[in-house]
Amino acid sequence: MAATDTTRDVTEILTADHREMIELLDQIEATTDPAERRALADAVTAEVMRHSVAEEMFVYPVMEREIPGGKDEVEHDKEEHDEIVVVMKKLENVDAQEAEFMGLVRELKGLLDHHADDEESDQFPKLREHLSKDTLLDMGRKVEAAKQVAPTRPHPSAPHSELFHKTVGAGVGMVDRLRDALSGRMKNT
Repeated sequence: MAATDTTRDVTEILTADHREMIELLDQIEATTDPAERRALADAVTAEVMRHSVAEEMFVYPVMEREIPGGKDEVEHDKEEHDEIVVVMKKLENVDAQEAEFMGLVRELKGLLDHHADDEESDQFPKLREHLSKDTLLDMGRKVEAAKQVAPTRPHPSAPHSELFHKTVGAGVGMVDRLRDALSGRMKNT
């Protein structure tokens, strides 16, 4: 997980997250070691979850209010998040030695590439156009803080609600991090 940086705006932070997630998936494809594949898959899953929850808490509400057509774009993004969570949940339950594992990794990579492209080529320019630099920096600080307490595991039945994430989500994140510590998951990420 990247260190908190108060000098980057929200679009820069989220773009860096996209690059980190894709790089982790590239590393999975580059190794044949099942233990390394599993560790990398756990790391990318945690990153995607933290990223998604932070977006839903602090980016999507602003998009809905400030960007023309933002409500429709947010709904589209939430649908994509659902698709990504379903694939990550499947990946979590497949042995890294099975062929299905790599198929799910490729599917996840395709979904993340598409989602990142939508945001970076369309939505982030709109945020920069409609919001001040100070607002984007403030959103970046909030996103970084949210990523510190967000869940690290996929929860397909969790709502995409700012209120849910701000009230229940931190508790879910705490339970996920406790499970991660007890199981040894993500000890090197």
